[in-house]
Amino acid sequence: MNLFSTPWGALELTRFPADPRETLRAWDAADDYLLRHLFESGTDLTGATVVLGDRWGALATALAVHRPTQITDSHLGQQATRANLRRNAPDAEVRLLTTRDEPPARIDVLLVRVPKSLALLEDQLHRLAASLHPGTVVVGTGMVTEIHTSTLRLFERIIGPTRTSPAVRKARLIFSTPDPALSPGANPWPLRYALPEGIGPLSGRTVTNHAGVFCADHLDIGTRFLLEHLPDRKGPDRVVDLGCGNGVVGTAVALANPDSDVLFVDESHQAVASAEETFRDNAGPAGRARFLVGDAADAVAAVGPEGADLVLNNPPFHSHQAVTAATAQRMFVTARSALRTGGELLVIGNRHLGYHVRLRRLFGNCEVVASNPKFVVLRAVRR
Repeated sequence: MNLFSTPWGALELTRFPADPRETLRAWDAADDYLLRHLFESGTDLTGATVVLGDRWGALATALAVHRPTQITDSHLGQQATRANLRRNAPDAEVRLLTTRDEPPARIDVLLVRVPKSLALLEDQLHRLAASLHPGTVVVGTGMVTEIHTSTLRLFERIIGPTRTSPAVRKARLIFSTPDPALSPGANPWPLRYALPEGIGPLSGRTVTNHAGVFCADHLDIGTRFLLEHLPDRKGPDRVVDLGCGNGVVGTAVALANPDSDVLFVDESHQAVASAEETFRDNAGPAGRARFLVGDAADAVAAVGPEGADLVLNNPPFHSHQAVTAATAQRMFVTARSALRTGGELLVIGNRHLGYHVRLRRLFGNCEVVASNPKFVVLRAVRR
């Protein structure tokens, strides 16, 4: 746990799930810059304040006395916010929404933590623009490596005239003035596109990607490699697509084996919405599937005591801008807990990440199903 000094007091903040060994903080210089600007400029926060993209709840917790609304795509980020509010402002009235919820009808102050995904920013600015008025204060924040010319163009096109602040501790602010005369056009999200041939049961079929989901407009080469090496299984399999993204892998398994029951799990609300649409469009009403927004550990309870026969996993190795193996490790531990004895985990990953070492340590076994110069498909069995 780390202490974050803000103009509204010192806060004890953690990421979620909390890990005493975690070295990454629940805030950064961009959060600090924004809060100090709000305080020093005397920004009126008595109206309807919305915090978009707050990563671990640092902004919503610091501003809790002003009863803000937080909007996030991240289940983990929202859980971190809940925990940080309980610790620092247990009586605060902070409204927690997801990117799939209807936004507030009126916004007087919009604070935007610039996301890694430009698509997610575009989608959310479109969704929120109708709630802004000429007097709305719009301030974005991010590290200088996260704010590009394309970022500013989005604010210009959807919100109005935009400028940036000087950089402070490698962070920068964005100031945008709502222009009611703007006509930014229709929100282009979600995107739907046809998959290529030669990838098994999903060849040529349509996939849906809501904004912010990895590889929004094409099939990434890692997933394609995994689709080419899925196991040929028949019968009533219980399958978990862990970190499902747009659901392509789990849907392919369901089409190859209509008797399977697939649980799609992701911590991104946008991802699970994408997976459900992809599955429904391709598997039809007869397809058996469940969809869960949650932490990897939530999959264990969802699977139940019988356990899963197969877990599919393409773990991320970034947490926002930070490179970390913690997410992959948590997913592998979860997969082992979710599997029945004899059940198998299939993992796709970049060769250089060395997942085979972690899997052998955890499962006691690991074999290479397929490999190429960039990727490796690994199989581990729970004994």
